[in-house]
Amino acid sequence: MLVLSNIRRLYDGTGSEKSCVQEFVDLSIRSGRIDSVGPHNPDLVSQGERTVVDCSDLTVTPGLIDCHGHITLLGLSGPEIDAMGQLDSLLLVEKILHATLVDGCVTTMRDVGGATDRMKRMVGEGRVIGPRLKIAICMLSSTGGHADFRGPDRCHGELSRLWPEGPGRPSSVVDGPWECRKRVREVVACGADLIKVCASPGVASPSDKLEHRDFTAEELAAICEEATARGLRVAAHAHSMSGIEMAIAAGVHDIQHISYMQPRHVEAAFEKGCTVTPTSWVMKELESAEGLSPFVMEKVKQVGEVHAMAVQHAASGDLPILMGTDPVLPGMHGRNYMELVHLIGDGLSPLRAWYGATGLAAKEIGQEDAGTLLPGQRADLLVAREDILNRPEALDRGALVEVIQDGVGHRGGLMGVPQRTYAGLAKEAMGRGALT
Repeated sequence: MLVLSNIRRLYDGTGSEKSCVQEFVDLSIRSGRIDSVGPHNPDLVSQGERTVVDCSDLTVTPGLIDCHGHITLLGLSGPEIDAMGQLDSLLLVEKILHATLVDGCVTTMRDVGGATDRMKRMVGEGRVIGPRLKIAICMLSSTGGHADFRGPDRCHGELSRLWPEGPGRPSSVVDGPWECRKRVREVVACGADLIKVCASPGVASPSDKLEHRDFTAEELAAICEEATARGLRVAAHAHSMSGIEMAIAAGVHDIQHISYMQPRHVEAAFEKGCTVTPTSWVMKELESAEGLSPFVMEKVKQVGEVHAMAVQHAASGDLPILMGTDPVLPGMHGRNYMELVHLIGDGLSPLRAWYGATGLAAKEIGQEDAGTLLPGQRADLLVAREDILNRPEALDRGALVEVIQDGVGHRGGLMGVPQRTYAGLAKEAMGRGALT
């Protein structure tokens, strides 16, 4: 048993109230699960199979749950997109996964475009170090829509360079209600945990304007109906007002980006039980991104003028707000916690931002055994110096001490916490004969 003793400040992930923060408590871990959480017992000492680790000057929170990941994107330039279509792309995916967990504080991620079931299995089987995954596999859009990234000449016969069709991943580009139904069925057969659709054009895509349309209402309705019939929720990329309106009407559960969301959309979304994932950080990062076309930068400017207000509308209307990074630019992987900083900057209270990155997120993505520090839950924890609950930007200044996933640490920051490293994985694989 591992005991994190006399924790100075512990946020349990169960809500956004002050009562969710406790002081000077002990948290015990047994077999990868939380065994107990309670007032500090000064008589507890290390003995036998019990290891006691002093945390009297540390803050402990649940591991983050990123609800908008892309582990198969390094950036948006042609070479960066093409790199992920090569045979060695799994090596790049492994590096992204490692950085996301060990540096970015993410113990569970919902990848909403790109990741395949094979990648999910590699993490789940312990062959790769990274956050456990929920996957959409594709980001469905129409021809010429947000997921259709062709070359500069955009030739008729050219395929999209973004997440090209391959083993375990059908094409993201699809047209017509019946073909949309078939594509959902294919994606589900490939192991998807949710369906991701484009209800509006996007900021980074090369040819679609924000005020235009991606799918029709009929296509979106077909996608949502097929997903519901198979027990899956739908998350929708939606910037424009028309896209948000169509997504809500079609039955989408999570609306992502929400740049032009208005109070009337908030009311409609609330009535339908929708969540929102604003991705505030990437909207700021795009403003200073290099190498983007003037066409894309004009769209960046447009959403930059309205996005923060949309988040405030969602917050005022009591919509559940989830943390999602949308890490599509160089330097974002491994700094996923920055979404908390920007959600707070857009007007959320600190604990509301943390709740959307922990307990609320776990419930919404179907990972109910994570996200909260309660007995029986997975022992996914962050251990940090400073008051990261009120100042999560401290994580960007070296405050992170340890990331614990299923009771095992990955940074070597706390003496006595069992560790998982690639050297250890290689040794295990050799012992099983997996590398011979």
